[in-house]
Amino acid sequence: MTTSERTEDRAKRTTLWYDLVLDDERPLPEYLRERVPYHAESQHVPVHRYTSREWHLLEREHLWRKVWQMACREEHIPEVGSYVLYDIAGDSYIIVRTRDGIKAYVNACLHRGRALKDYDGRCSEFRCSFHGFTWRLDGALRHTPAPAEFPEIEADRDAWHLPEANVGVWGGFVFINPDPDAEPLEDFLGTMPEHFARWDFEHRYLQAHVAKRIRCNWKIAQEAFDEGLHLGATHPQSAPYVGDANAAVDVYGNYARQISPSGTPIEDLPVDATETDILKRMLDVREGEDLPIPFSQRSTARNAMARAGRERWRQVLGDEAEDISDAELVDHWNYIVFPNFHPWGGYNRIIYRFRPNGDRHDESIFEVMFLTPYRGERPPTAEVTHLDFEDSWTKAPELQTLGLVMEQDTFNMEAVQRGLETTRRPYVIASTAQEGILTWRHDLLSRWVADQSGGMLS
Repeated sequence: MTTSERTEDRAKRTTLWYDLVLDDERPLPEYLRERVPYHAESQHVPVHRYTSREWHLLEREHLWRKVWQMACREEHIPEVGSYVLYDIAGDSYIIVRTRDGIKAYVNACLHRGRALKDYDGRCSEFRCSFHGFTWRLDGALRHTPAPAEFPEIEADRDAWHLPEANVGVWGGFVFINPDPDAEPLEDFLGTMPEHFARWDFEHRYLQAHVAKRIRCNWKIAQEAFDEGLHLGATHPQSAPYVGDANAAVDVYGNYARQISPSGTPIEDLPVDATETDILKRMLDVREGEDLPIPFSQRSTARNAMARAGRERWRQVLGDEAEDISDAELVDHWNYIVFPNFHPWGGYNRIIYRFRPNGDRHDESIFEVMFLTPYRGERPPTAEVTHLDFEDSWTKAPELQTLGLVMEQDTFNMEAVQRGLETTRRPYVIASTAQEGILTWRHDLLSRWVADQSGGMLS
């Protein structure tokens, strides 16, 4: 490698994504390249937000019972009477398709409190298996055993309608909000649907769905995917071809995004990497093996991967694939909807969701899904593969090579929880730019939770 090539290589490592994409063969729409920087209210995050039972209870009251949250896909409830359970921080909801649309009910009998449903399924009514109290799919009370013994109920049966949560739908995802005074989902999402309009999430199907229990707070699990600074240490195999400190970080309100550029090394890679070296790493080509895609010395790894990706998508999109920019095909478009939902943008299939495990503040459920385009009849919706604490992600072969990456990420999570339980410092510190997603979320948590706690926990 010549001196000029080394200088150019070093420059790429520090060129921010917004400018790096200007050299692509197929340009990115300008509105997707817009830079929206975030200036954190504080770079300090209190440790008790990860370790305190009291903070968890405040989240349950002021966050999970007030905020819009993704509960399922529309394809999970394809027919009238189809329902799924959505559990969050000790609360449970029934998401059901009725003749009048999708409804969400608190999963509890109004008589003695038994959960109305224990599993997903399909039904014509909600009948409590304890005493037989029964509600229609529209939530109206249908049957009361020994009605003469419940004069209060018989005097006003309308008051015994199942309590509802608000329901909204975007991109084929069903969101709920238990707060009766919640703003519409459209207002909460803001401009995000405009970003995703070209990626057509409505016409995709759930190809894979894996849920793993982890011994750490849900925010610890999520924050492993908020930034790219961990790439060199946690994912050394990707260091030669996925940028870190030159990633895009943009905040738009209740949603944000972090885009790690592909085809460029991390900033402090200790060796020089040629375009051929980068492409071989991207394709996991061993020494002595030929490249499986066309590549010339006058091209870049980034362009070569974009061309190959465009040909793969052509099988689904036809000639529409010609309109896809290079950045949408090769970069890592991690969008985040506050508080816990990560639908990847661009032509990626990845979806993440992070929740407390039951009502535990020190355990979480980390879900990985593949949302895949299709033509013709919708393929079957994937069943959930459940992984327990000790299970490896490699026990879910449907995730393919992503399972190995998830294994690297989760390696740190429980150790972070243990470290936060023993640290003597009252806060952790986030960087000014690349960890902006982390500080953005905690700034919002301050407004949703801390400011509502009456000063109990800030």
